[in-house]
Amino acid sequence: MFGMGMPEIILILAIALIVLGPKKLPEIAKSLGRGISEFRKATQEFKENLEVDNELKEARDTIREVKEDLEETVRNSMAENTADQEVDAASEDELEHTVEKDVTGGSEDSVEDKSRQENGLKEPAKDVRG
Repeated sequence: MFGMGMPEIILILAIALIVLGPKKLPEIAKSLGRGISEFRKATQEFKENLEVDNELKEARDTIREVKEDLEETVRNSMAENTADQEVDAASEDELEHTVEKDVTGGSEDSVEDKSRQENGLKEPAKDVRG
């Protein structure tokens, strides 16, 4: 016990008995025992709080990871949708251009340009679609 043998402990108890007296020694021992007991309880509660804090930290980390994964999935999904929309828009423009070619008989002039030429206007219409 703390590097002390039985002879050292007996010597300390004998000195305490002489200094404190036989009446106060049991009261002091009882108080000392209670203090040690309270210290052990406080230490145990502290350890439990640390364990709860560690579990809470692990839960926070898990939630943070799930949140980041979810955000990444949403970003990727939105990027795919945007790319699909761009492809769809390009396909629509190409389809529209093909239909115009079919309507105009295969020439590069648009329907609007044909009507302008028929009405006697020389310059083709400017493309305002952008």
